[in-house]
Amino acid sequence: MLFRGLGHGRITYDQVTVKLGLYTLERNNPNSVSRSLSAIYKHPNYNSKTNDNDLALLPLSTTVTFTTYITPVCLSAAGSTFFTDLQTWVTGWGNIKSGLSLPSPGTLQEVQVPIVGNRKCNCLYGVGEITDNMVCAGLLQGGKDSCQGDSGGPLVVKQGSQWIQAGIVSFGNECAVANFPGVYTRVSRYQDWINQKITSSQPGFVTYTSSETNSDLQVSCSGLPPAVTTAPTTTAAPVVCGRAELNTVSSTSGSLASAGAWPWIASLQLNGTHICGGTLIAEQFVTSSADCFSSSRKPSDWTVKLGRLNQNGSNSNEVSVNVTDITFSNSSNNDIAVLKLSTKPTLSNFIQPICVDLGSSTFSIGTQCWAVGWGSGGGVEQTLQQFNTAIASCGNTSSSNSICINAIQLEQTHSGGPLMCKSGQSWVQVAVLTFTNNSSNSTTNSTSGSNSTTNSTSGSNSTTNSSSGSNSTTNSTSGSNSTTNSTSGSNSTTNSTSGSNSTTNSSSGSNSTTNSTSGSNSTTNSTSGSNSTTNSTSGSNSTTNSTSGSNSTTNSSSGSNSTTNSTSGSNSTTNSTSGSNSTTNSTSGSNSTTNSTSGSNSTTNSTSSSNSTTNSSNNSNSTNSNSSSNSISRFTRSLAPHALDIQVFTKISSFTSFLKAAVLSFPPSSISSSLATVSGCEALSFHSITSVLLLSLLVLIQTFCLE
Repeated sequence: MLFRGLGHGRITYDQVTVKLGLYTLERNNPNSVSRSLSAIYKHPNYNSKTNDNDLALLPLSTTVTFTTYITPVCLSAAGSTFFTDLQTWVTGWGNIKSGLSLPSPGTLQEVQVPIVGNRKCNCLYGVGEITDNMVCAGLLQGGKDSCQGDSGGPLVVKQGSQWIQAGIVSFGNECAVANFPGVYTRVSRYQDWINQKITSSQPGFVTYTSSETNSDLQVSCSGLPPAVTTAPTTTAAPVVCGRAELNTVSSTSGSLASAGAWPWIASLQLNGTHICGGTLIAEQFVTSSADCFSSSRKPSDWTVKLGRLNQNGSNSNEVSVNVTDITFSNSSNNDIAVLKLSTKPTLSNFIQPICVDLGSSTFSIGTQCWAVGWGSGGGVEQTLQQFNTAIASCGNTSSSNSICINAIQLEQTHSGGPLMCKSGQSWVQVAVLTFTNNSSNSTTNSTSGSNSTTNSTSGSNSTTNSSSGSNSTTNSTSGSNSTTNSTSGSNSTTNSTSGSNSTTNSSSGSNSTTNSTSGSNSTTNSTSGSNSTTNSTSGSNSTTNSTSGSNSTTNSSSGSNSTTNSTSGSNSTTNSTSGSNSTTNSTSGSNSTTNSTSGSNSTTNSTSSSNSTTNSSNNSNSTNSNSSSNSISRFTRSLAPHALDIQVFTKISSFTSFLKAAVLSFPPSSISSSLATVSGCEALSFHSITSVLLLSLLVLIQTFCLE
């Protein structure tokens, strides 16, 4: 028997370099990376005479970024079955026949060979030579096989979209000799040992079950014990995160999602009402924003809907799960929450966990990302919406925990959902969404401590400006223009009816009320401590010019020209009707309001600290140097945007310790292997698999190569 390495004597870890993504041995490999080793873990029961337990683990000195050309393989779990005639593949750079090296440029080779049952293989090699720790593969007539130089490489099988490593090239009788199939280390026998050596980011073990009949049970030969037909122990297949088989997203932002496009999105329901989004990160755990739980932190009040597409309408793929626990990050700000579900939902194309960026993923500026949620743009059925964006520069944001994107218009009900980008074949959550409403649309301008209410009906223009400690209310009906300006400590009310223009200005400590009827212009000006009431009728014209500390109002009727000029500390209001020209100029500390009707031209110019509002009606021209309430609704995770087209989020990787603790603090049986940067089992094309398979941060290889 010959082992299938090339034989270089005993090797220490500092002599070994591992190349990943390699295609040819002699030419340039732009997709290849090199790593040194930090140790070598040989199986403690390796027997160099019998080749039993022929495997080792090689920890890499530094991590490797997964790409289309470098990705970890799934490993066959304990209880996997590989029956006779199951088709497998072997890859490597070994000899192409016994004694004949691979010709230049040394291109990676592959060969397809069928499984040969262990009983048959024992009969061929000699009873007792093939142990339960081995698996055989090859053509009985010879001609196809692994060879010297292929040792340590993978023997893989395909199950669905996953490639699973069944064996490690170990030994054979020369190469491709008839009745001597290649012998491989059976990976499924070493699940416990591998997991003991890899204490974090454990590899994905998947149970492979052969669909073929186990014809090997019928094989017998001299000295071979009777076949044992006990049922094998099976291990549940791990969850593969970040896969959306039904995802066909376009670049259209704000479009409606299709069923299964985002299978990890969750609807968090408080007593049956959708409150926020969430993200399934493991079979029994959902992340969301802590802000979503301001109304209730009681788990029994909440239900999680998975597989949901429409908030109003049927959802044939939906599963409803109760919440048994809610854990909060309790950081200084930007908290997130983890919800533990009462049961593990059955996974399908419509319900899958997403991968979570725990710090090793890198997304460059311009990377396309997506956010999803249920909002007002979802139509009658409130269908899930999807928003396309891209990673942007954060400018002068100094926090390393920040990630910035081009702004997207989302709503309160989108909070808690994922901001996600694609890494290779997997979707990765990079942030949790939280809605912040930074400002509002209002015709009320007020400062510290004020309470201001404006109620008006058809055709009215109403503005209320107040400062510290004031309470101001304006009620008006059809056709009226009403303005109330007040300062510290005042209470001001204005009530008017059809066609009236009414203004009330007051200063410290005053109480002022103005009541007027049809066609009237009414003004009340008062100073410290005054109580003033004015009732007037139609047709009056009034002009006031004042200096420091004054309250000034000008009201005019048809055809009038009105000007108000005031200085420091003034409150100035101009109300005019048909055909008037009105100008108000004021300086430091003023509050200025101009209301005009048909045909008027109105200009208001004011300086520092002023509050200025201009309300005008039919055919008017209005210029205002200081406008107050503009509406800007931003969707942020943590920091205020530096510009209206940029949004800043806190990376979910900044919560890595919390996420691991939140999941691991529950019984170990509830832990899913999907809580990782990228799954340990990637479903890629066969040609992307290299002969040295990446196993988390370690390489699985034949022990004999290291002797």
